[in-house]
Amino acid sequence: MAGVNLRKVAVIGCGFVGSASAFALMQSGLFSEMVLVDVDHERAEGEALDIGHGMPLARPMQIYAGDYDAVSDAAVIVVTAGANQKPGETRLDLVRKNVAVFKSIMPEIAKRKCKGIMLVVANPVDILTYVAAKLSGMPSRRVIGSGTVLDTARLKYLLSEHLGVDSRSIHAYIIGEHGDSEFAAWSSANVSGVPLYDFCKMRGHSDFEGHSRKIEAEVRNSAYEIIRRKHATYYGIAMAVKRICEAVIRDEKSVLAVSSLMEDVYGVEDVALSMPAIVGKDGIEDLMPVRLSVEEQRKLRESAEVLKGVIRDVL
Repeated sequence: MAGVNLRKVAVIGCGFVGSASAFALMQSGLFSEMVLVDVDHERAEGEALDIGHGMPLARPMQIYAGDYDAVSDAAVIVVTAGANQKPGETRLDLVRKNVAVFKSIMPEIAKRKCKGIMLVVANPVDILTYVAAKLSGMPSRRVIGSGTVLDTARLKYLLSEHLGVDSRSIHAYIIGEHGDSEFAAWSSANVSGVPLYDFCKMRGHSDFEGHSRKIEAEVRNSAYEIIRRKHATYYGIAMAVKRICEAVIRDEKSVLAVSSLMEDVYGVEDVALSMPAIVGKDGIEDLMPVRLSVEEQRKLRESAEVLKGVIRDVL
């Protein structure tokens, strides 16, 4: 990552998700400098002051509000700017408003020839990742969407509760759109190498189809349920942002279900959606050839078509 400050992160957008992400990144110890950018500069200053006042109780960090010039040398640029999802509103309902926001942000990034990694978090994340890849001037491998990293974590959490096993031993992914057409790749799911179907039988769960449908639906509706109760989601996604930044800054080459531009994956191309990918200091190194059943391949193509339809309407 030549030409970047590996200890610097920028957060564009200081709403609930941006401020929670900034707080999580401050606590992570990954960075020693953080710049916050928001159309409401005073809001960015307020968030910087609020977090900065806790520095004597945490790791040293220079945190301040700035403009796009201050973003140019950041190792990771986290973009959370955009309207929030309201109760009863789907992620795709946000698309026109937030594409317009990105059309104002991305030329600023392109103008400064930023050399770091861009992490898109605003929703609908797949559409906005596609817009960022097309308008930012960055190579597509360096434009990452948070995608279904959080959805995958929710899946592992629910499977852990259901099966009584450590969630970190569960290897399963939610793929496709981060939204209503997402689905679980059950055919490749396993618990420490044991196929999930066999592990379920071992733990005394016989109705695999019924339980898997229930868990998948619960994952898909998780954000709606949280929004119904507290009007916004931000802690879970902030933790996902921190996890993706860890993989980049430490060059972990971790496999994460991030959103990126597809190039003929099971016949899917010219759209951004989530597939397991190896993530390191240069962004997306490779997509993982996760095994999908014929039905799951069909669902992936359908999810891609949903997103392509929206792209055609707004771009």
